[in-house]
Amino acid sequence: MEKITQENFEDRYTDPIERQEIDKFVCKEMDRQIHRYIKGMRGTKRAMDCFIEQLNSLKTIPEREKSIARYIDFNRKAISGLDFRVVLARAIANYCDTYRYMVDFIKNTRKVAFYLNRIKHTYIQFHQLFEENGKFGLKDHEGKVLIPAEYDFLRTCYVYVDDLSLMPVIVEKGGKLGLVLPDGKNSVVADFVYDDIELRDEYPYFEATINKKVVGYLDNKGNLIHE
Repeated sequence: MEKITQENFEDRYTDPIERQEIDKFVCKEMDRQIHRYIKGMRGTKRAMDCFIEQLNSLKTIPEREKSIARYIDFNRKAISGLDFRVVLARAIANYCDTYRYMVDFIKNTRKVAFYLNRIKHTYIQFHQLFEENGKFGLKDHEGKVLIPAEYDFLRTCYVYVDDLSLMPVIVEKGGKLGLVLPDGKNSVVADFVYDDIELRDEYPYFEATINKKVVGYLDNKGNLIHE
């Protein structure tokens, strides 16, 4: 008899329809948890409506999962204190047709462990800084280079963004600061002309300084907005 491992469990011991449905209900619960976080951070209906509108524009569960994971990556407090066992329990309750079936599902510790690992793998996808030859870059959770290691300084932007937009990164090159998108294309959205760029808690997200004077604010597309 083949030994059950985490690697073969998915293919041999779970139903693909079950996985599909559990994924769907987990995604719905993660959506709800983000709503709660937004409400706690901002307390505005506009912020929640913006998040809902952007998420609802995505047609498939994998698209929604990826967007929520990206949101969590740059808003890591969104899952501070979140118990993924509760998320899974709510998904299981939505999936199961009867109370007996639900109890049997939860008692299956190997299956529960499989789904908890699946949730964490799906939604916890944190990027990381890396260094090569004294220069810094950015990689995603799988090691794919988002920004090449060619900058003297790099600061990722942990900031509340309710529209799921891709936030640029503050980088230094040649003694000047600019903004680069972590899109794998090294896209510069704000040229390296600033002496300082400070991260703000709200839109427009960056305060730009030249010669110790604030010249305006930069949005997430690099547009300079004058005071």
